[in-house]
Amino acid sequence: MRKGHKDFVTTVCDIDSSELLEVIDSHKQQEIIEVLMQQTIEVREAVLEVSVDMWGGFAKVIKEVLPNAAIIYDRFHVMKLVNGELDKLRKKSGIKNRHSKYLLLKNLADLDEDKLAYLRQILSQSPCLQIAHELKEEFRAIYEKDQSVKSGQIQMGKWLQIARFFFPNAAQTIQKHLSGICNYFISRATSGVREGINTRIKLIMRQGYGFSNFENFRSRLFACFLH
Repeated sequence: MRKGHKDFVTTVCDIDSSELLEVIDSHKQQEIIEVLMQQTIEVREAVLEVSVDMWGGFAKVIKEVLPNAAIIYDRFHVMKLVNGELDKLRKKSGIKNRHSKYLLLKNLADLDEDKLAYLRQILSQSPCLQIAHELKEEFRAIYEKDQSVKSGQIQMGKWLQIARFFFPNAAQTIQKHLSGICNYFISRATSGVREGINTRIKLIMRQGYGFSNFENFRSRLFACFLH
């Protein structure tokens, strides 16, 4: 709610209709559960998938409130873990070439010939970083394949056997959340819609110069999202 403070709100969105459903004045498990439990059991049982980031509290909320829902850990948050550790490896390798971070983290398929040539030049400075970059691309390629949850788990499991030497922290987190990560392959749901909604909410907050009263803030959001 305020920059530099830890008073977070939780947004709930329909990722099919891009609709803001609820804004909760909390980021605590039990308080989120209490608000969501106000929905009827018919509504809650009808939810089949929920895409979230890997904050530990969401799993308990979903299991308690939405009994038929598969938990999907958003692919872009998972890739952010891998990319973050790849960038740390770049810094440890002493590589400070201009645009090196951008080229390293960018999808390889999106680079033109000039940028590819410059990336190869950067990677030639560190064999370790080159292997890590290849692993990052291999991980992204797993997401791009049209496959089942089971085959996704098998491929990610194989990837983790090597990746843990280059991305120890990310690999540990991915292993811990592997089931939910691979639920992505059920219908390839992501939290992209929610991220877009959150961006719009931040704009509304700036336009309103902040909100000291949560109920006024919540009412303003629903009024804006109705149009």
